[in-house]
Amino acid sequence: MKIYVVYDSENGHTEALAKAVAEGAAVDDAEVSLRHVREANVRDLVDVDAIIWGCPGHFGTISSGLKQWIDKLGYLWAKGALVGKVGAVFCTTATVHGGIEMTLWNLITPMLHNGMIIVGLPGNVPENVMYGSYYGVGITCPVELSPDAPLNLPNEQDLALGRALGRRVAEVTAKLTRR
Repeated sequence: MKIYVVYDSENGHTEALAKAVAEGAAVDDAEVSLRHVREANVRDLVDVDAIIWGCPGHFGTISSGLKQWIDKLGYLWAKGALVGKVGAVFCTTATVHGGIEMTLWNLITPMLHNGMIIVGLPGNVPENVMYGSYYGVGITCPVELSPDAPLNLPNEQDLALGRALGRRVAEVTAKLTRR
C-alpha cells in the first residue's frame, strides 16, 4: 500500500503537521512518501493508493503553491487516473477564524472532481472527540509578532490529530486495497 503526502509550507508550520500525518500513515506495510510541493511530481500519483495533501490557508483557500500543483492534474483527471484512490486533507491557519473549514473544503473539491474517496476524522477517533475536525485536520498556529520570535509550531495535540488522520487514511486504504 502506497500513500503520498504532499504539502506546501512557507515557515514550517504546515511542514510539521505534514510530518505528523506521514508518521501516522506509516503503519503495517504502508510505504509513505512525504514531499514538499516543490519536489512533488503529479505523475507519481498514478502509482499510489492514497493521497493526502495540505497547505497553509490563505484567506480561506488553498495556498498558491499547492493550487499550482493541483492545477497540473488535468491530464490525470481526463484519464480517470485518480478515480477510487483515497484522499484526505490538512491545513494550518494563523488565526482561529482564519478560514480553516473553507480551506479544507477547497482542498477536498479537486479530490471530488477526480473521483477520489474522501476520508475525514469521525467523532469517535479519540484525538478528535473534543476537537471536531471532520473534514480533515485544520489547526491554528498564531502569527509570530516579530521576525525574531520563535515559531508558533503545532503543539502535541495538533500533531496527534495529524497522526490520527494519517492512521485513518492507512486503515481505510488497507481495507479498500485488500485483494
